[in-house]
Amino acid sequence: MVSTKNFTNYLAILSLFLIGFLFLRTRNLQEPILFSFQKRPASLSNPSNTTTITKDELEEVLSRAATTTATTTTTATDKTVIITIVNKAYVEPYNYRYPTMLDLFLEGFWVGEETRSLLDHVLVVAMDQTAYDRCKFQRLNCYRLVTDGLDFTEEKLYMSKDFIKMMWTRTSFLLDVLKRGYNFIFTDTDVIWLRNPFPRLRIFNNTDDLQISTDAFNGNPRSEKNFINTGFYYIRANNKTISLFNIWYATREYSKGMKEQDVLANLIRRGVTKELGLKVRFLDTLYFSGFCRDSKDVKSVVTVHANCCRSISAKVTDLSAVIKDWKRFNKLSRFVASISSNVTKRGFRWSRHGACFNSWRQPIPKLP
Repeated sequence: MVSTKNFTNYLAILSLFLIGFLFLRTRNLQEPILFSFQKRPASLSNPSNTTTITKDELEEVLSRAATTTATTTTTATDKTVIITIVNKAYVEPYNYRYPTMLDLFLEGFWVGEETRSLLDHVLVVAMDQTAYDRCKFQRLNCYRLVTDGLDFTEEKLYMSKDFIKMMWTRTSFLLDVLKRGYNFIFTDTDVIWLRNPFPRLRIFNNTDDLQISTDAFNGNPRSEKNFINTGFYYIRANNKTISLFNIWYATREYSKGMKEQDVLANLIRRGVTKELGLKVRFLDTLYFSGFCRDSKDVKSVVTVHANCCRSISAKVTDLSAVIKDWKRFNKLSRFVASISSNVTKRGFRWSRHGACFNSWRQPIPKLP
C-alpha cells in the first residue's frame, strides 16, 4: 500500500508535469488559451485599416441636406441646400420671453404652404456652442462654424463693428460652400417662409446665376439699380459665382466700416457681374417681401423678411405678428373660398410693424 507521504509526492509531481505541458502548449498557439475570447485589435485583423480617415464634417452635413428637393412643378436633383446662420442671441429668448428667432423661423416652415418638407434641406450654421446645441436638440442639420478669436455669441447691433465682422465671416463661409460645388438658398433667420420659393425662383432653367431679394423693387428684374438685400438669395455654384464671391470678400480690405451687402451693391453697380458674365435676377417684393416694403398680395407672397429693423427683440415681436396674420388669412380664405380673390385681398391687411419702426428711435437694451 502506498504511504500517505509517497502519495502526496506523487500528486505534486503530476501537477508540475501538467502545468509544464499547458505552458508549452499555449506558446505554440496563435492566441493564448486563457484569453482566447478577446478580439484582436482591428489594425491587426485587417492591416488595411491601420490608417485613420478623417471625415470632412461640413461636406458630410451638406451632402445630407442636399437630397432631392421637391417643388410643385418639378424636382431638383442637383446639389442644392438651404442655409441659415444663427448664434446664441437667435436661439435663446430675449429677456426670457419666448418665442426665439429660431422658433419663428421654424414655425414658418410648419404653417407655410408646401414648406414642411423643405426643412429637411435646411442647414443651420451655428456660430457658437449654445446655438449648435439648440440646433441639435431640434434634430436639424447642424454645423458648428468655428471662428478663432471672434465671439459672435451675443446680439450684434446693426452696423456695429462686430456686426460687420459677423457678416464678412458669413460671406467667407458661403464662399467655401460654393467652392465645394453646392448651389444654395441663403436665408436670414428673420425671414419667414410662407410658401415654397423654388417655383418662383425658376432655378431649373439653368440660366440665372444669382437671384437676390431687394429692399425696394423698381419693376425691372434685370435692373442693377434695384436695392439688393443679401438676407435672401439663390446662387448657383460655378466658376463665375465663385469669382464673384472671391472679389466680394477680397474687397472688404478696402471697405472699412461697410457691411458686405453695401459692398456687393457697389460691385454690381460698377459692372462686376457683366465683367464676369453673370446673369442676375432681382426679386420682386410682391413675392419676396419685407418690412421695408410689404407685399401687396398675400395670395402671392412667398417670404417676409424683417428688414428695416434694428434689434432682435423688435424682429421677434413683428414676425410673431406676421405668423398671426398668415393664420388669420388662411382662416379667412376658408370662409370666402367661393368668393372672388379680390374680396379676399381686400379683407386682409398686414399688421403694422410698430416694434421695428420704433427700434430706430429707442436705445437698444444690453442683453443679460
